[in-house]
Amino acid sequence: MDRVPICVHTEDVISRLGMVSQIRTRPELLVLEPGEEHNAAVVLVVTDSLDDEAARALRRLHRMVSAKLVLVPAKIDEADLSTVVECGVVGVVRRGEATPERLVDAISSAVRGEGALPADLLGRLLDQMGRLQRQVLTPRGLTLLGLTAREIEVLRLVADGFENREIAGKLSYSERTVKNVLHDVTTRLQLRNRTHAVAYALRHGLL
Repeated sequence: MDRVPICVHTEDVISRLGMVSQIRTRPELLVLEPGEEHNAAVVLVVTDSLDDEAARALRRLHRMVSAKLVLVPAKIDEADLSTVVECGVVGVVRRGEATPERLVDAISSAVRGEGALPADLLGRLLDQMGRLQRQVLTPRGLTLLGLTAREIEVLRLVADGFENREIAGKLSYSERTVKNVLHDVTTRLQLRNRTHAVAYALRHGLL
């Protein structure tokens, strides 16, 4: 069985020792030494709260290492959620709920590219994202994924098999406009081609 290399990042030595003692016996995990974050698949960031210092540490790790970040705070509230997302955190486990099993679940989810949040925080995050979409993005014709309503409509017709000329006729655009829309989407989102753009939209539930 391949073991997942993880690193525990914290400014508090006692917190690190406690966290390491919980997870070192798990056969799925390989606990690395401090400073080996670059060799880790997942970094557990243990902190009391998501204050400015903790946020700076998360941003630094997000920039410098390829590892997924899982936050283990003593306390966290709704106001911290936007910072969590901004700092690239993919999982949150409250320290009071951080049993070895819960930590392994969060680490495994991170490795699979999935998120892991406590149910109450997930609900609040979805509420925040809903308000952002309704109050800020929708009035500007945007979505959370940065696609406009026009771009989504063009991609929907591409997904249905229509060529640029046919899409232009259906939407009363010029063929050049359709080409520009597809070029803008693929360039902005760093997608390879129109097929990749359609796959992206499908994967994110836009079509």
